[in-house]
Amino acid sequence: MPRSVNTVASRARRKRILDQAKGFYGKRKNVYTVAKNIVEKGLTYSYVGRKLKKREYRQLWIARINAAVREEGLTYSVFINKLAVKGIELNRKSLADLAMNEPASFKALVQSVK
Repeated sequence: MPRSVNTVASRARRKRILDQAKGFYGKRKNVYTVAKNIVEKGLTYSYVGRKLKKREYRQLWIARINAAVREEGLTYSVFINKLAVKGIELNRKSLADLAMNEPASFKALVQSVK
């Protein structure tokens, strides 16, 4: 009696990995054993990248707020402290958006906490 192998499932499993490796360079895209390792590593990088993205955006917002506040004669840390003392609860994303897109209203905000 011949050995039973689940060809449909194993082919589907390999196809799934090779589809994920589409666009990779060289053997990485069409040799299953190589593609499997690279796809796994890529999924790890994508997980880490989602965490790094948050960190990088916060850094960008702080830099934008700092640049806008320094034009008004304050520093970032002093500005954030004065916002907290006044009880103004605006997050850094919205503060950076104000500083970039509506400088007049941001300037008014800075004057109100000075």
